[in-house]
Amino acid sequence: MALFSRTFVRKRVISLATTASVAATSFALARDPTSAYHVRGAMPVQYVAYRPDLSAEQPFLSENDTAMNKMMADMTIKPTGDVDRDFVAMMVPHHQGAIDMAQAVLRYGRNEQLRRLAQEIVVTQQQEIAAMRLAVGEDLPPSMTSPTQAAPMTSSMMSHGAVRHDSMKMNMQQE
Repeated sequence: MALFSRTFVRKRVISLATTASVAATSFALARDPTSAYHVRGAMPVQYVAYRPDLSAEQPFLSENDTAMNKMMADMTIKPTGDVDRDFVAMMVPHHQGAIDMAQAVLRYGRNEQLRRLAQEIVVTQQQEIAAMRLAVGEDLPPSMTSPTQAAPMTSSMMSHGAVRHDSMKMNMQQE
């Protein structure tokens, strides 16, 4: 009679391998939490950013790399004991990172479909940040315009007919 069944040994080996994998990832993240996206095995952007054959793309890659590093660093928080606040504290930088990367595409990208998608990302991620902050009782920061949008119209501008004037000017340009 065998002391341990084959199934028992297989389950223990899988469990041990999983534990070792989690431990290795934890040690890597503890060493440098800002490089968390490097653990996934994909070549990170900053290694590509300094290739001379991609010099035309350098400004975009540099901005994207800065956004990724800031996002990863800002997502590293000290737990407060309040799951909801901790979730928001980690998700806001995640969403802001998406906004920053989308804005880089708006500055340097040429594909109109991707530019429209990037604009939608900016808007929806800002809305989600606001919703999360409100959900945990935080105040919202003052509104800002996107770098691809015109300044918002104030109520006094609207009351003086600026909306009608702008729409008439646009209609005349289209004719």
